[in-house]
Parts: sequence; structure tokens; C-alpha cells
Amino acid sequence: MMTITVEIPDVLAGVLSAEGKDPARAVLEAMALEGYRTDRLTEADLKELLGFETRMEVHGFLKDHGAFMHYTAEDLDHDSAVAVDVARRHQESKESKGDSLK
Repeated sequence: MMTITVEIPDVLAGVLSAEGKDPARAVLEAMALEGYRTDRLTEADLKELLGFETRMEVHGFLKDHGAFMHYTAEDLDHDSAVAVDVARRHQESKESKGDSLK
């Protein structure tokens, strides 16, 4: 683990901790957000860097800070195909159950 020391004026430290947040944590979160927004850090990187236990915590963090999750057209196509497949299998399952009741 690497330790980085950042020196900032006391006035800015006060601004960063104005909401009761530890200034060091505020700087770490800002760095993580910038890294994510510029595609240098992934959700998994944020999870590790910020000490979250689940992806849902990462998603909440991103939402709270107005950062959009990376979701491509390919992701949408894949999710749509999966949803259609699940719906088809569900319908087939209902139909086969109906046939067995006859």
C-alpha cells in the first residue's frame, strides 16, 4: 500500500471537512471519482480503493456524486438479449406446465 501526503491550505481543509468529512477521505474520494470519470479506474478499483464491500456500495457512491456508470450500447444489447431469453424460457415453462395438467 502506498501512502501519499498532500499539503493543502488550512482554509481548504476547512472547506473539505465542512460537512464533517475527514479531509483525507474527501481527497481520496475526489481522486477516485476523477479516475472513474476519465476511465482510468474501474468499479472494482473504486471498491478496493474506497474500502467498499459490495458493488452496490460503489453504485451508491457514484450516484451520490453524480457520476454515471459506464454502460455501453453493447451492454444494452446484451442485457436486452438476456431479458428476451429469460422471458422466452419462462413462457415455455408455463406452457409445458399447462400441457402436463391436461
